[in-house]
Amino acid sequence: MNPVLKDIIDLLDVEKIEENLFRGRNVAESEHVFGGQVLAQAIAAADRTVDEARQIHSLHAYFLRPGDHRLPILYHVDRIRDGASFTTRRVAAIQRGRAIFSLSASWQKDEAGLDHTVPMPNVPGPHALRSDREAYAALAKQRPEIKRFAFRFDAIDSRQVENLLMTHAEAHPPRKHTWLKTRDPIPDDPEVHLCMLAYMSDLDFMSTSMLPHGLSPGNRQTMQGASLDHALWFHRPFRADQWLLFAKTSPSAAGARGFVRGHFFTEAGELVATAAQECLIRVRDPDVATTRSH
Repeated sequence: MNPVLKDIIDLLDVEKIEENLFRGRNVAESEHVFGGQVLAQAIAAADRTVDEARQIHSLHAYFLRPGDHRLPILYHVDRIRDGASFTTRRVAAIQRGRAIFSLSASWQKDEAGLDHTVPMPNVPGPHALRSDREAYAALAKQRPEIKRFAFRFDAIDSRQVENLLMTHAEAHPPRKHTWLKTRDPIPDDPEVHLCMLAYMSDLDFMSTSMLPHGLSPGNRQTMQGASLDHALWFHRPFRADQWLLFAKTSPSAAGARGFVRGHFFTEAGELVATAAQECLIRVRDPDVATTRSH
C-alpha cells in the first residue's frame, strides 16, 4: 500500500480514549482540516459503538466551524437509541472545547425487501481517462498552492469524464462524472470501505455548483467556499478499492449557497450510495457573479 493511502487509512482509525470518546489526528501535509476526513472519523467513532450485525444506512452532518490542523479532534458519541431494528447515534467533533462538526446517523439490521435502482449514466469507463494525479501535478507547476489538496490523489485514483478540474473557470452545465477508487487494495473490514467512501464523497463536490457561473473554488480572491452540511445514504454493499462512478449534479444555487447531489455506481451499474451537500459559495466581488451568470 502506498504511504499516502496508508496514512489516510491510519488517520480514519480513530483512537478510543474513554467510553464513547475517541480521538482523531490530522494529516501532517495539509494546512487545513478536510471535511471528508472529519466526516469519516466521526462515522468510525460512532460505528464502534454499534452492534457489528447492523449496517449504517444514512447520515446527516453539519460543518460548524473550521478545524485546526495543529490539534487532534475529539469525537463524543451519544448513544441515542438501540431499537429492535434500528440504532441511532449522534456525534460531536470537538476542538478547544467547542463543536466544529455534528453528525446524526442510523444503522439497521439486515432485512430483505423491495429492490430497484435507477440506471447508471451512459458515460465512458475509467480505464482510458487521465488520472487527476497527473492533471494536478502538471497544474501545480504553475500554481504551487494546489499541492495542499492534490496529495490525496496519490492515495485515490480519481478520473474526470468531462475533464473538469476543481480549478476549471469556464461556464459549463452543472454536472460532473468522476470515477474513484483507492489506488491499492484496502483491508476487507467494511468500516474501512465505509469511511473511505465518505472521505471520497467530499472530493470535488462543491465545484459542481459553480460550473454554470464559470467560477472555481480554488480562486480565493473571487470566491469564499465551504461545506455547510453533508448527507449520505448507503443502499448496497460496495468496495472503495474498486471503481465507483460519482455522478454529480447541482440543481440549484441561491442565497450564496450551492446545492449538489451525487450517486455512486459500481462499474457494473449498481447504485450503492447517494450523497448530498449544501455549500457556501460566496462571491467576494458581486460584479463577478452578475457578469459570469449571464
